[in-house]
Amino acid sequence: MTRDRYVCDTSVVVDGRIIELLKEKKIAGTIYVTTATLAELEHQANSGREIGFTGLDVMKKLKALSLENEFELIIEGPRPTPQQIIHAKTTGEVDALIRSIAKELDAILVTGDKVQHSVAEAEGIETIYLRSREEVGELSFKKYFTPQTMSVHIKENCEVVAKIGRPGEVQVVGLGEKPTLEQIRKISEEIVEAVKRNRSYYFEMDKEGVSVIQMAEYRIVIAKPPFSDGFEITLVRPIKRMKLDEYQMSEKLWNRLDQEAEGIIICGPPGSGKSTFAAALAEYYYSKKKVVKTMESPRDLRVQDAITQYSPLEGSFENTKEILLLVRPDYTFYDEMRKIIDFQIYADMRMAGIGLVGVVHGRKAIDAVQRFINKVDLGMIPQIVDTVILIDKGQPGQIYELFHTVKVPSGMREADLARPVIEVKNFETGEIEFEIYKFGEETVVLPLKQNRREKRGGEGGRRNFGHEGGGIEGIFSKMTNGRFKVEKMAGGVKIYVEPRDLNYFMGKGRNKIRKLEKRYGNIELGEI
Repeated sequence: MTRDRYVCDTSVVVDGRIIELLKEKKIAGTIYVTTATLAELEHQANSGREIGFTGLDVMKKLKALSLENEFELIIEGPRPTPQQIIHAKTTGEVDALIRSIAKELDAILVTGDKVQHSVAEAEGIETIYLRSREEVGELSFKKYFTPQTMSVHIKENCEVVAKIGRPGEVQVVGLGEKPTLEQIRKISEEIVEAVKRNRSYYFEMDKEGVSVIQMAEYRIVIAKPPFSDGFEITLVRPIKRMKLDEYQMSEKLWNRLDQEAEGIIICGPPGSGKSTFAAALAEYYYSKKKVVKTMESPRDLRVQDAITQYSPLEGSFENTKEILLLVRPDYTFYDEMRKIIDFQIYADMRMAGIGLVGVVHGRKAIDAVQRFINKVDLGMIPQIVDTVILIDKGQPGQIYELFHTVKVPSGMREADLARPVIEVKNFETGEIEFEIYKFGEETVVLPLKQNRREKRGGEGGRRNFGHEGGGIEGIFSKMTNGRFKVEKMAGGVKIYVEPRDLNYFMGKGRNKIRKLEKRYGNIELGEI
């Protein structure tokens, strides 16, 4: 007996392929969509997830098409319980309801879900399995991109804008169009349908009000109320894939990366090109017959397929770390380190002997070092981080190397004040630019390099060292109850205070010293 009854499961409704099958006359007759599918889509939409809205929109198109093409569309079956809906992905209860309807109706099940297909076959249910496709139709958002476009920003009733240019030379350009809510919704539906059809595209996050999608080289963020004040789509992509030898690097840095560095931090502000540099370094290490893996969320480093890209296992990079400790790669690239746990995982993997390259946000190279403070033991930082590279306008800029020593910190004189100190040195010159150490309960990051105004000494209203009511001696007299000494020196002063006051000025009072330095020049502190 020839059957013309088809039951659609949730997967082919969300990705819209059931409409394509009907338009192409590949199936015809009576089309059943179960109440369980509608309930699942309704739950997703009520939770603010794009999958739900896209699926419901496909249902509207399916209803309209049934009136045009004279096939019958029937909603069939019982409504699942709230618990069955909530746990649909983990327990498979909704899929079981859909299969039971197909069995009762002696209908053909149409699905794009491999597990659903396999279970249906095991139960003796005839299925049409629509496999994921590598190619999808042209997506309308691509019209906004040129070869030099880094990102496109679309918001309802606002002009579409694009960031165009290379890192450090970016211009924000208006593209003229002001899409409506319906037009943006259509772009969003195209994106979700494409993700569901192509196994190489995936949701990195799908929560109430926001979805993060990785679609080949595009990283897409879809935001809407209540998370945002309007419907917005942001699309970001790297404009160039570079090789390491295309970067302007000294021979000394080349040798460092090639032979010595194993705890590398790459930093820079958003859009500076740090991820592009990280991808180039990953491929360079792979070309040297190293085993290279990445830890990313979202997974947007553009590296060759042989470099496996890992996401948070069961939502946690702590779990991913445990797998990587078993895999034992030569180098792991940890992209977008932000949370305290990220820095702790970095430290754990370095101490286990794995080469680590971390990517963090920061406008100065010292910012990346400071991100580790209070997240891992201070003395451990030079053991886990040996090279810090700031990416500036797409090229390596400021580069630091870290050393651990025991000495009297700069600005102190007494030998009994010696303590463990991290020296942050300029990699190219060897000059110490910062000292990091503990003073009491406070962590001090002491800059040693004078700026140009400080070197000119006394310029810009910095000459008033006397009492005169507001002079530096008058200020310190109030802050120390008169217990201090001042020595004038080129470009500033050296002030000796009691140990408890020195502890304060090196810790919580450090900002006050910095403000005074803007007026009076360099201030060195010592103990009376």
